[in-house]
Amino acid sequence: MDRFQRSSGRLDNSSLTDSLRFMPALSTIIWVVIGVGLGLLLWKSGVGLLRSFNAPVTTPPPPGEMRKVNVRYRCSVCGLEIKLTLAPDEDPPPPKHCLEDMDIVAPLYD
Repeated sequence: MDRFQRSSGRLDNSSLTDSLRFMPALSTIIWVVIGVGLGLLLWKSGVGLLRSFNAPVTTPPPPGEMRKVNVRYRCSVCGLEIKLTLAPDEDPPPPKHCLEDMDIVAPLYD
């Protein structure tokens, strides 16, 4: 008698177990899916980063137009502090107070 058949004439389950022997475990499939997902995420973020380098630089506003700035000054004579929010250029000259130029105050958390 053939070894794959039982004495009753039906097929043995050994052929089914032979085909399932090469099937990976569920945990292996999950780890592969997670790995492929992380790989795609890294790929997309890398491509996005490289595309951002190709973005055109914005043109500066025309001369004389006010720009947004955040600069703080302190008078060295009387101690008055002011915050400059709009200026005609990016690095404005310090204003005068008490007939002297004011000192730039370094921001703590900017």
